[in-house]
Amino acid sequence: MGERLDVPLPEYGNQLCIVLVKPQFDGNIGAVARTMLNFGITDLRIVARQISWSDETRNRAKHAQSVLDNADSYSSISDAGHDCSLIVGTSGKREFGNKISFRHFIDPKELPNRLNDANGKIALVFGPEGIGLLNEELQECDFLLSIPTWEGYPIMNLSHAVSIVCYEWFQNTNNVSSERLLSSDLRKQLREEIHKLCQVMPAKSHSKKGIEETLYRVILRGMPKDDEIHRILGVIKSSSKSFKNND
Repeated sequence: MGERLDVPLPEYGNQLCIVLVKPQFDGNIGAVARTMLNFGITDLRIVARQISWSDETRNRAKHAQSVLDNADSYSSISDAGHDCSLIVGTSGKREFGNKISFRHFIDPKELPNRLNDANGKIALVFGPEGIGLLNEELQECDFLLSIPTWEGYPIMNLSHAVSIVCYEWFQNTNNVSSERLLSSDLRKQLREEIHKLCQVMPAKSHSKKGIEETLYRVILRGMPKDDEIHRILGVIKSSSKSFKNND
């Protein structure tokens, strides 16, 4: 009972990779590997920590040893998501009030629905236990996701959070088509061109960063395809050129 069955891995599992940033506790890493395989996901990526698994990690992973054996280590979130069309950052921290400047989250249930006609690689990024992803780390992500928990104690255990997000993906994988997400290279180009635009636009310097983040996230939230992004890039480049000419 509880053993790994000789069943082929599902194709949808290749769509996701789980990225753990500076995980602190060996047991949590093993538990994450186990819950990943529970839902047919095998691509584990570790940021800013050496891959040298302790007995505790191995024991907690149970029959998901292959997930640990095939894990890769990276120096940053961007490096870990180098081949991904979308990087989704997760956090349990909340902002309140009408002036929410940064943390615009979607629910885990929304993510598969937004991507149910997409076929690009997606990175789900989880921060270290206790502090989670820092703002500058969340800024490396395209989408932000938060699990709705009681506001009195919102921060979940790392492996539990991974389980919930993987479960929601598992429940919504039957309508995936061959249409691709935005390519990873084009996604990087979009971010660069938006940055250039915000640098030349007539706005106060302290406002430019917020405008840049908002513009980028609103565009990505619409899940544009490559041809749509090419048109958007044309508008952004023309706007940048106009602002420069008016200086």
